[in-house]
Amino acid sequence: MTDNTEQNTNPNRRRVLECMAWAGTGVVWTFAGGVPASRLIGSAQAATGFSFVQISDSHVGFDKPANPDSLGTLNEALDKVAALPVKPDFMIHTGDITHLALPQQFDDAAKAIGRVRLDVHYAPGEHDILDAATAKAYMERFGKGARDGGYYSFDHHGVHFISLNNVMDLKKNGLGFLGADQLAWLADDLRGKTASTPIVVFCHIPLWTIAPEWGWGTEDSAQALALLAPFGSVTVLNGHIHQVMQKVEGAVSFHTARSTAFPQPAPGTAPAPGPMRVPPGQLRELLGIARVGYVPGPGALAITDTALAK
Repeated sequence: MTDNTEQNTNPNRRRVLECMAWAGTGVVWTFAGGVPASRLIGSAQAATGFSFVQISDSHVGFDKPANPDSLGTLNEALDKVAALPVKPDFMIHTGDITHLALPQQFDDAAKAIGRVRLDVHYAPGEHDILDAATAKAYMERFGKGARDGGYYSFDHHGVHFISLNNVMDLKKNGLGFLGADQLAWLADDLRGKTASTPIVVFCHIPLWTIAPEWGWGTEDSAQALALLAPFGSVTVLNGHIHQVMQKVEGAVSFHTARSTAFPQPAPGTAPAPGPMRVPPGQLRELLGIARVGYVPGPGALAITDTALAK
């Protein structure tokens, strides 16, 4: 799909965005020096680059008609990860690991994810942190390296990764919120980084406004994006909306991921968001994973969305 809210007028960037949307058919598109290029899924990652995998919204414990076996489809997604021809360096999970933040759901998710034997970096979803008790349980299991607020950063082969928490204090209509303390931490975290440092930000609720009436946006994202504006390559990875949407604004590329549990309707096609029931034969076409490839040099990271049915 091509995002109708895309504002960039650069025809090369528009072309890359369109190709990224087709990536589920088996082609990874990269962008360097203003020229898009492609390679088939499964070809070797450049020796100087690396790849990682994004999964999101596994909702372990969800068992309604939209998907009576959310743990089963999470395991199918993890099978996709395990079968990748080139082992990714690590995996990120952009939230809603569980559906109700129950101890058994946390444990079932951790056991399933652990079998792929990858280092995993998490960002919490609103279904993972319901109150102080579930926040504590989340941090004990998935908060490695995170501050008390559930946010942190790390570096990998020259790329700076930032995990934000925008689900602790949801605002009107469920909009995400970062808060002054986290924004101050972000400013300090970025201080001293050169403008050429590639930045990857990941959190649960999108940092760009998709459907504010559905809570699909973050109220104070403008402040965070202003802090990221000086950098030449910024990739923002989110979950929450259970579907692929992409947007490019200047040097910032936004990408939302499929769920591994159930789809949600596109904005404007239903009265409200929520689990969308589809014929059983179509469910796995709407669930999936994303593989992200980084090659040093100018341009955006290459993102391949793969449905479970592929």
